[in-house]
Amino acid sequence: MQFKEIVENLKQGQSGVVDFKIQNNPVILTAASLEKAEKNEISFLDNNSPINMRNLIKTSKASALLLPANDTYIVEIAKKISVDWIILKEPKIAFAETLDFLYPSEIKSEGIHQSAIIGENVKIGVGVSIGANTYIGDNTEIGDETFIHPGVVVYKNVSIGAKNLIHANSVIHSGSKIENECVINANAVIGGEGFGFVPTSNGWKKMPQVGIVILRNKVEVGSGSTIDRPSVGETIIGEDTKIDNLVQIGHGVSTGKGCAMAAQVGIAGGAQIGDSVILAGQVGIGNKVKIGDRVIASSKTGIVSDIETGKVVSGFPAIPNKLWLRCSANFKKLPEIAKTIRKLDRKNSR
Repeated sequence: MQFKEIVENLKQGQSGVVDFKIQNNPVILTAASLEKAEKNEISFLDNNSPINMRNLIKTSKASALLLPANDTYIVEIAKKISVDWIILKEPKIAFAETLDFLYPSEIKSEGIHQSAIIGENVKIGVGVSIGANTYIGDNTEIGDETFIHPGVVVYKNVSIGAKNLIHANSVIHSGSKIENECVINANAVIGGEGFGFVPTSNGWKKMPQVGIVILRNKVEVGSGSTIDRPSVGETIIGEDTKIDNLVQIGHGVSTGKGCAMAAQVGIAGGAQIGDSVILAGQVGIGNKVKIGDRVIASSKTGIVSDIETGKVVSGFPAIPNKLWLRCSANFKKLPEIAKTIRKLDRKNSR
């Protein structure tokens, strides 16, 4: 693809083209990081990059660059270099869009493999692919252009919409509903039993889990992640929510639209999460906690009580992020502080 084509494509995208220079109009074959880019490759520099990264554009061997409009230092350098470039409001989005141009999806309908087991009364849409050794249970519906990779198990009475991508060895339990354009990565489990047990004088009584899981449009679920069904009702993952690998979402949880959860997040049953919430790695959320819209929780935060809309929290138990930063700065001073307090106690006790 020639650089001029990339410019024209990005003008139609979401990255906000501000300016560009087409001097050599190189052929762009691949993309690479700024440090490693070579001839016929394109790279990018994100907003607010450190000075050592910004200076790399002076010596980069890339044939083309995507650069941030909000950095006047970069814009001035760009005017002096011979490399073709585009100045953008959102260069990281532009890089993602460019990767789409350079590496178009190769997923094509392959039909139903002869080793797949299809149950009774299964409705399969147009252009659906079902891979080898896949099992599709009775009364299941699969929408148009959905691609199911080998080894997937879909229990009975499941509803799968259009243009979904379900990777190898995932399991989708009975009654689950997956809307459109979702991605379920390898070994994920959708609709497994919630962790429901009642203590009795004779040991644990299992609480039947007869609810369902619903994934709204454009949800992505990472490899090895699990989303549990509740004893009654629904576990709901909101539209355009992105879930990383090894995330556990408990029974009866509901999330809003556009949330993001990094690896090893754990959400206990009944938690309610608003729109556009960001949970960094290993965040834990307690049972039935309510989290408002646009909350951000930094890594390893433990949330045991409700969090208001728009808050940024850290630590365990969760406190405002700025307070946590001040506290953490003093952790290493605690032994000396304790020593000083003991001296004061001894002095006052005389």
